[in-house]
Amino acid sequence: MTSSAPSFTPLTWDDLTARPREKPNATIAYGSDNMQKVDVWIPAGAGPHPVVLMVHGGCWQTSIADRSIMDWVAADLRRDGIAVWNIDYRGVDRSGGGYPGTFMDAAKAADELARNASKYNLDLTHVVAVGHSAGGHLALWLAARHKLAASSPLDSPQPLKISHVVSLGGLPDLEATAASPDNGCGVDVVAKLVGTDRSDPYADTSVPRLLPLNTSQTLINGREDRIIPYRMGADYVARAMTAGDEAILTTVPNTGHVELVTPDAAAWLEAKKTIRAALGRKAAP
Repeated sequence: MTSSAPSFTPLTWDDLTARPREKPNATIAYGSDNMQKVDVWIPAGAGPHPVVLMVHGGCWQTSIADRSIMDWVAADLRRDGIAVWNIDYRGVDRSGGGYPGTFMDAAKAADELARNASKYNLDLTHVVAVGHSAGGHLALWLAARHKLAASSPLDSPQPLKISHVVSLGGLPDLEATAASPDNGCGVDVVAKLVGTDRSDPYADTSVPRLLPLNTSQTLINGREDRIIPYRMGADYVARAMTAGDEAILTTVPNTGHVELVTPDAAAWLEAKKTIRAALGRKAAP
């Protein structure tokens, strides 16, 4: 008689949020809305500190998540000697969110990193953008801003240079997301995000339209993720590689969606290894 392998039980958000929560060193505002904030996590020591630009998910909706959902992994990176620039933005369910507000918020919050680097002694030599879920889309989009047409309302004259993107269970392809009812965010939210009053609302919002990004990318996906279908990461990586980008898909078994931002989970340990390598730091002992 053979015994079957035990079934996988994914972590829940309650599993994560029940853990003790550390606090950032500082919070800055880049606008008047309560969501237009950035939390700064600064390691001990004089620096200059390597830095991660962090973008939370929540289906682009403020009511689902804000930057605080990333507190646990931000604290974990801080303990490892890496500073974190954890941005927030107005979701599509908030006044001023959607197109172009959500994108402009993410862009302005990212560019504030360059303006504040000397104040917090942050090293911008290699900025790694890390995004989870919908934040994976925004992290990749931030790295693609230099490809935006000058006619786009989202165009920035000097966008923050990002050297590597780590997307954790992300949704980079908005057109595929809108056509996939099995994605955990649903399809209606995409129309709210990109707007419906333009002839081509995906031209400056969906990452595949801006390929190649000319930025290295790592997509880390849980094989048992019940919120973001695994194929979304695999399909995007194939398109990015075809376009000439350096893109890698890392598949983590026995991993759902929450494990990707849970400090002691195998998925986050894999993400942290990728982050350290992109920052040019040796693996932790």
